[in-house]
Amino acid sequence: MLDSSRLGADEAGEVPIDVDEVKARVRAGRYVYSQHAEIERRAEGLTFAQIEEALLDGEVLEQYPNTGRGESCLVVGFAGDLPIHIVCGWRGDKGVLVTVYIPRAPKFVDPWTRGEQTDVEGSV
Repeated sequence: MLDSSRLGADEAGEVPIDVDEVKARVRAGRYVYSQHAEIERRAEGLTFAQIEEALLDGEVLEQYPNTGRGESCLVVGFAGDLPIHIVCGWRGDKGVLVTVYIPRAPKFVDPWTRGEQTDVEGSV
């Protein structure tokens, strides 16, 4: 299991995801794709190698608190020139890739910046 004793808690007391620990699990082959991540990977036409490359080269863009399924974080990385977002967290002692996608407008202005949010009817 993740050793949270060496990680600092944020202001709300949540322990952020240590992306270096996630990367270590990926390098060791100790990670899984969620069903949702696999569906999104296929829909985006991404290969496992592209996702690993982006994750291993990536940096944390956002940390997400425990929403009932544990903490997670959004990593932005690149496979060549292709930006890829990977939401990752923990499933037991393994890393889990929760979802993967290519950041695009209107949700993202660029790989690091969110765009305008839409309401439930889809209007801005």
